[in-house]
Amino acid sequence: MLLRPTPLLDYDHPSIRDLIAARGWADLPRFDRVGAAYDVVPDEVAFGYNRDDAIPASTVLTDGFGQSNTKATLLMALLRALGVPCRLHGFTIHKALQRGVVPEVAYRIAPEEILHFWVEIEWDGRWVNLEGFTLDAAFLGVLQRKFAGRSSLCAYGAGTACLQAPDVIWSGGDTYIQRTGIARDLGLGTTATAKTSRLPRPTPIATWTDRALDRRDRGRAAGRRTSGRERSSLPPDFRATAG
Repeated sequence: MLLRPTPLLDYDHPSIRDLIAARGWADLPRFDRVGAAYDVVPDEVAFGYNRDDAIPASTVLTDGFGQSNTKATLLMALLRALGVPCRLHGFTIHKALQRGVVPEVAYRIAPEEILHFWVEIEWDGRWVNLEGFTLDAAFLGVLQRKFAGRSSLCAYGAGTACLQAPDVIWSGGDTYIQRTGIARDLGLGTTATAKTSRLPRPTPIATWTDRALDRRDRGRAAGRRTSGRERSSLPPDFRATAG
């Protein structure tokens, strides 16, 4: 069945078409097409929180940052544009995984479980799980230096039992970086519309972060409120101080 672009999986958007054309990805062997799409998500899209989970792939690309759910949307759009069958798998993750990368005031009121997605691709007759794209290399490197003596970590956006050598590289098999933080399996969806239809809807992280900071900001003049990107992105000094 021919799958058409959706409002979130807008893989026919000029920015996505132009990226693929400029880099010649459509002419690559299938393994390399997957690798090219997969690598651009952590390498060129920094780890951070967008204004909402339900934004189009082209917006994630333009933002230049994202987290597991928005990066999954972008990866799916790139894969679909390259003719690679893929689908979403929904989960919840324990909120402990987000400690350190959201303001503490937001963390305190966060629900115990937060919505999380990874992407599955059809590969050699089976479905392969792709989740290792969430953290960009620079951010992951900071965590590895900060926690040099540890193998497991469930905080700072990571949920892994092998922090110093996580399975984040595309090699034809599963990749993970938040797997040990998973609380519940919510099932499969074939498109990003699963975020708002088939799957249960725990509160997205951007929503509860904004709620917490809106509470803090009450009483301030409207013109002094921080922007949506600033309120939902990583602490600005983290990369500088965590190493």
